[in-house]
Formats: sequence, C-alpha cells, structure tokens
Amino acid sequence: MAVIPGLEAGVSLQDACDMMAAAFRARGIESAQADARILAADALGLTRAQLVSQSDRRLAPGEIEEISLRAARRLNREPVSRIVGYREFWGLRLAIAPSVLDPRPDTETVIETALDWIATRGLRNERLRILDIGTGSGALLLALLAELPRACGIATDRSIAALGVASANAARLGFADRCAMVACNYADAIRGPFDLVVSNPPYISATEIGSLDPEVREHDPLMALDGGADGFDAYRAIASDGLRLLAPRGRLILELGEGQADAVTAIVKDAGLSVESLPRRDLAGIQRALCATTP
Repeated sequence: MAVIPGLEAGVSLQDACDMMAAAFRARGIESAQADARILAADALGLTRAQLVSQSDRRLAPGEIEEISLRAARRLNREPVSRIVGYREFWGLRLAIAPSVLDPRPDTETVIETALDWIATRGLRNERLRILDIGTGSGALLLALLAELPRACGIATDRSIAALGVASANAARLGFADRCAMVACNYADAIRGPFDLVVSNPPYISATEIGSLDPEVREHDPLMALDGGADGFDAYRAIASDGLRLLAPRGRLILELGEGQADAVTAIVKDAGLSVESLPRRDLAGIQRALCATTP
C-alpha cells in the first residue's frame, strides 16, 4: 500500500508535491507545502529552480520510491532538516546529525545582536577572540567567522560526537584554520579572555520536555534541551564564568527561551556582569538574545 494514496509512477512532479503536502496537513504539519517541495527536490537531486521548471514531468517508479521514503519519515514527524541532513543557518549550509541540536532561525538573533555590537564599536576587521559554549553543529561560531574575516574562535561541547559534526562543518566551510573544538562541560576547560562569548544553552525545564513537539522531543538530543529542574542550570554555569572569560568590555550573548528574560537577567547580574539593554526580540517578538558585559 502506498504511503500516500495516489502517489505512484506516472504522476507529475507538481501533483506529487501537492499529494505530499495534503498528507502532511492532515497530520497537523504546518509547513506542509514547503516541506513537500524540499523533500521532493532532495529525493530527485533537483534545485529549487529545477523543481519549478520540471513541475509537469512525469515521475518514474524509482523516483516515486525515493519521494515516498522521505514522505513516510516526515509523516512520522521527523524534521525535514534531519531527513535531508542539513540546515540552512545564516546563509551557511550546516550538516546536522542525531548528536546535535537542529539550529533554528530564532538563534540567528544571537548573531544579529553580536554583529550590531561589533558594528557599533567598529570591530569587524579586528582580531576578535570568540567562544561558543555548547556549540552543537557549530552554528553560532561558524556564522560569526563568516562575517568577521580576522576573528578566530573556540567551540566547546559536552558531546564528542557533536564536536565531530562541528569540526566537519568548519572544515567544509573553510574555517578549520580559525577555530578549535574542545570537549568540556560548558567552559570548564577554557581560559579567557574573549572579546565575545556566545551560547545557545539547554533551557527547557526537565518537566516540560515531554510536552515539546515530536520534531523536538524525539529528534533533538536531550543534552541540548534539558536545562535542569527550572531550565536555568546552564545559565548559572555560564554566567558564573563570565568575569573569568570576558576581556574588559567584552560581551556575553545568550539565547533565551520564551519568558526567561527576567530570570536570566537576574542570574547574570548576580554573577557580577552588567546588562546594558533589554534583550533583543526575534521575528516572533520574543525576547531572544541577552547581551551582558563586564562592569
């Protein structure tokens, strides 16, 4: 029996995408049409432009099989990025794996905050020292290195497998000679000072993980989600190292979970750091990136 009724050899590429999208919508997947097009393009090895130009092409049995395999995985609520094996982040194509968090567009707010500070101080062409705590796929550090031609950085993670993914991404993107990967708990094995410290730490409280969407709960690594009983364990650990890690007037920029701005601000201030402005909001209006500095 076909994974999606009617999806069989001889249908057009456009019809195949429409059938997939309808099946995804019926399963409650909001991005149904976009997901269908991405999966069809991946199955057939097509670019987005080719997907449009070949929309009337009739599909062969082998092509239907490849599309159906991907559709079945999406119907089981596996994220599209996991199926195709990469995520576009800040214009970079990052390989992802089960060992790393799937980078979200919300996290680009951290990059925007960092670049605004760098532009304000005229530091873009300086030899900035960057630390990315809990790097996962390397998203934050590699996006910053792409924007800052003379910067170098260190990425840490508790997962050896995650550091392997980040290292491979760095090499493929041409940044291997400007970054190093260190396995440790947050920044325990790292000495400062750094001009910029960034992190997207685990910030979901342990009791809330079971209520997350299946795409997150069943496919992102628990280590990258679980922020402890109240969701703030990682913030406490990172903030406590802030004065040790930051160069004078350096910046610590942390991604925030929804509704966490006040609590994390208090944690950061209790650690002796200064918060100069309200956290930056993401496109949904959520306070997403907190920026702190030395007193």
